[in-house]
Amino acid sequence: MDHEDTKTQRQALDEKVQETARLAVDAAFQVHSNLGPGLTEKVYEACFLYECSKRGMTVARQVHVPIQYGEIRIEAGLRLDMILNDCVVIELKAVESLNPLHKAQLITYFKLTGLRLGLLINFNVSMIKDGIQQIIL
Repeated sequence: MDHEDTKTQRQALDEKVQETARLAVDAAFQVHSNLGPGLTEKVYEACFLYECSKRGMTVARQVHVPIQYGEIRIEAGLRLDMILNDCVVIELKAVESLNPLHKAQLITYFKLTGLRLGLLINFNVSMIKDGIQQIIL
């Protein structure tokens, strides 16, 4: 029996999504290079927003995400940090270490927004490359 037809085939990410993610990583490197670790998430968020805007990206910040459950819409006060160019979810952290809940949070945002790619960025690291996780649904 051929199981290929029962497997979910992922579509490749389009160029806009890939370029947005690349620019976002570049912006994160710039912010971390200038500020280093040890500041609050709000500081990193403001600086990251500035760097993304400098790179020509549109940024939706503190995006309200309602939850659709069956036929009801739940306004639970859920907000994601940013959506860049209407195609990449950004979740910023300034924590000692990322944990599985942070990744689960990003995956939930994918389900609620219909987007497929996100970056989980923790600025509280010695080297920013160790603080960036790209997650694709």
